[in-house]
Order: sequence, then C-alpha cells, then structure tokens
Amino acid sequence: MTAQLDQVQRPFTPIGFKTKTHPNNKRLQVVTLSAAVIEAFSTAVAQWPVQALEYKPFLRFAVADALDALTDYSLGHMLNATLRDRQTGAFLLQYDGEPNVEAGEQRTEFEIKLSTAISHIIGKPNLDAMAGKYYARFTVANVDDSDSYLRQAHRRMELHNDGTYVDERTDFVLMQKLAEQHMEGGDSLMLHVDDWAELDRFYRHPLAKQNIQWGAPKSKNIEASVEHPVFFEEDAQGKPHMLFIDQFAEPRNMSQGLYLYQMGESIERDPNYCKVKLAVGSILVMHNHRWLHGRDKFVAHPQLKRELLRQRGHFTR
Repeated sequence: MTAQLDQVQRPFTPIGFKTKTHPNNKRLQVVTLSAAVIEAFSTAVAQWPVQALEYKPFLRFAVADALDALTDYSLGHMLNATLRDRQTGAFLLQYDGEPNVEAGEQRTEFEIKLSTAISHIIGKPNLDAMAGKYYARFTVANVDDSDSYLRQAHRRMELHNDGTYVDERTDFVLMQKLAEQHMEGGDSLMLHVDDWAELDRFYRHPLAKQNIQWGAPKSKNIEASVEHPVFFEEDAQGKPHMLFIDQFAEPRNMSQGLYLYQMGESIERDPNYCKVKLAVGSILVMHNHRWLHGRDKFVAHPQLKRELLRQRGHFTR
C-alpha cells in the first residue's frame, strides 16, 4: 500500500451545483446538484440500462463524463479536491428537482446511475465480493439473522474503516439510500481521524505499526485473511491513515487483543463524532482512511425496511 498524494485545491467556479458545509460537522461538504443538471443527466443516460453498466465497465466512465460535462467539469474538480483535502475528506451529494423517470425500479436505476457517475468521477470501485458486482445493494429490516452487524437494525454499528479484510486499496466509501419505509433512527455516524481525542495514544503505541490479521464472515464471500497494521501508512503531510474494524480483527495474542479492544472503546466513547441523516437518493462519500463511519440503531417497527447501495474503491487521479 502506498500513500496517495493530496490534490492541491485551486479556485474554480461551480456550474450546475452549489456547496455548503454540513450543520453537524464543518468538515463535511454538502453538494446540491441543480434540477436542470439532474433532468439533463437523466435524459443523457436513459439509453443505458443498469445491466449494460454491469456488463460493460467502460460505460460507467461514459456515465460519469456525462454528468461532469453538464457542470463544465467543475463538479469533478470540486469532489476530488474535497476528498483529497485532509481538512474535509467527505461530501454529501443531493439534488433539486426530479429526474425524467417513473417511480419504482426505473427511479432506482436512475439512482444507481447517479452513484455510478459519482464513483467514477473520483476513482474506480473495487469488485464487491458480497454482490459479485462493482456495487452492492442490501436491505435492513426489522428482523435479521445475518452474520455481520451491517443488516442488524436494532444495534449501533460501531465506527470503523472499510476494506480491512481485502488486499486491494480502499480509498473511498460511497453509501446511497435507495428506499426506506417506517424508518426512525439509523443515522450515519462519522468521526474524522484527526478529531479523535485519543489518536496520539494509539498512533504512538508500540503495536500501531505491527501487522494484525483481518478476516471476514461467510456472507462477505472472501475466505482468505490479510495482514496489515491499523496505522498502515502516512499521507503526504506525515499524518496517519487508518484501517480498523472491531468485528473482523483476529488478534494473535493478549497484547494485540487488548490494544484493539481499548482502541474500539476509545473510538466509541469519543464525543467528536457526528450524526448525518440521509434522504432517499442522497449519496455520502468519504475518504476511507481519514474518516471512521458507522450507523446508529433504528427504532423498532414491524415493517421497517431500508435499501442501501454501497461502492468502495480506489482513487485513479
């Protein structure tokens, strides 16, 4: 794994979108696409069903270019600069107006095309082994018997980084809400690594750079384990990049086990995290090595249902 150079931000004029900081965290940037851009984008990509994007990887870049071109490529400039800037490193994308599509599965296909455009503007998604595609769709319901916390609605999913148990680089994580019913709670949780009050305690620890084994439950469809430290690299400014998740760590001894346990406890009790509510169709993207993310628990309801889309990938610029 090699460090990615931060992108230098340059002045630019946003065309077809507006930006502001999120009220719950000044690091998180809110990007709102105009109704005109959404309408034009839905028309431009109507010729390509999602199945075509799944079968022909180069079409995903054509979809991305179609969106970026509608903003005179100012959107790509802004999104990449935001993700590469350690002071921000995350954005919430939403849009005004409505696309030129019918409700139901056609609307869902539009949302998948939109998130595909965003992910390919900033990089390239890795294969999601759980789904066998470049993206995964999954549902959170009131009752679940899965083997990970991802689908379990009534517990808090602890703050973590993605990509701990794979041997490919996972620079960014994209999460999109496709649908929801009878949902209360379940907000996204976020904590920037630099805002973690006890970062130095664990980053300066003797085990911070020691290899730890990471595995995954059967539902992830990955059998091999990988090894890497929690703090596996530094960025261009010498600040730490992180890969940690409590559920998939496989410590080999008491020292590693207690280090990971104490780290997880420290992260969970840190007061500097924020909650972010996602509207249907909105997309949350973050630099995976600079932000920890999780999910708050839902309020129980017999008909609770939420469908999400996830893409995880690496930078290509």
